[in-house]
Amino acid sequence: MEFILYLVIIIFSTKLAGDLSVRLGQPSVLGKLIVGIILGPAVLGWIDSNEFIHYVSEIGVLLLMFIAGLETDLEQLKKNWKSSFAVAVGGIILPFLGGYGVAELFGFGTSYALFMGVVFSATSVSITVQVLKDMNRLNSREGTTILGAAVVDDVLVVILLAVMMSFLGTGEEVSLGLLIGKKLIFFVVVLVAGWLVVPKMLKLLSRLKVTEPIISLALIICFGFAYFADLMGMAGIIGAFAAGIAVSQTPFKHTVETKIEPIAYSIFVPVFFVSIGLNVSFEGVGQQIGFVVILTITAILTKLLGGALGARLTGFNKRTSMAIGAGMVSRGEVALIIASTGLQAGLLLPQYFTSVIIMVIFTTLVAPPLLKILFGVPEKELSH
Repeated sequence: MEFILYLVIIIFSTKLAGDLSVRLGQPSVLGKLIVGIILGPAVLGWIDSNEFIHYVSEIGVLLLMFIAGLETDLEQLKKNWKSSFAVAVGGIILPFLGGYGVAELFGFGTSYALFMGVVFSATSVSITVQVLKDMNRLNSREGTTILGAAVVDDVLVVILLAVMMSFLGTGEEVSLGLLIGKKLIFFVVVLVAGWLVVPKMLKLLSRLKVTEPIISLALIICFGFAYFADLMGMAGIIGAFAAGIAVSQTPFKHTVETKIEPIAYSIFVPVFFVSIGLNVSFEGVGQQIGFVVILTITAILTKLLGGALGARLTGFNKRTSMAIGAGMVSRGEVALIIASTGLQAGLLLPQYFTSVIIMVIFTTLVAPPLLKILFGVPEKELSH
């Protein structure tokens, strides 16, 4: 019954930490992330990152992105696709060069340096989504641009990773044509299913004489889309986000939204926030402190400025461009997956793995306060 104790500690501590964070003028998610570090191996060691935590947090992040999809204005998303693409490209080129440059600076070989560039290029907006929701900005022009950019970023980074693994001789044959083909299949299937299948399924099966048929079906759609995304080489969170958009176009949107949120935010999402902090361990990092500091600062600045440049070139003002760049800073679980893949493929040296994980955690921690600051700064203050 140890997992029950874990749930008690996590739910209680995240609610208190979130409240304290808001009282200190920060987004609630920042307190929840820090609590994960405190409860985990880095400080108190009360909770380990075990299989139970992993699976519950996976459900948490999928539900978080599903809710984001439900709340997304599809018209606004279509309207801002050019900005989203520019932000994603800017947020890949500059971080890639930054990651490569830092690795070269510390004497990495070319293949290791190139892989570091790929790790830097990743983006995960699951934390950003929560901050935007807290600030009521998820449906703003900036919010939808960030969400669109995250989808494009995911596709481009997976292709970039495949190219690296194919050309750097890791023993795995990667067919680029097959990879791009799978991405196209994903988008075609999701578009067709979202437009034709989902509305009919919800309408038909909502008549079932069972408890909560609509919510059950919404969860099936969410997890089904996420699994299909993973099968096609995409991040599961992109599938969950697409599922949310599909359900949002039906008359059942409000019902699903009001009933899914209590399920997500009472158990699953708090575990996801804490699970990020559980990955932090400071063992053996003492000798690499300079590397970690430069790695983290470069990772934050390159993503911030790369995303901001893409936004600025497509018509956003200085303040909103920087806010969009801040929304792309968090590397989250996407970079953790890429780093683990690189470790297994021999593209990331084992002695630097912990340092890279700490960089990923810090970029995730810095995103919420950065977003809060930049969304709150008047344009005239940034023009000086």
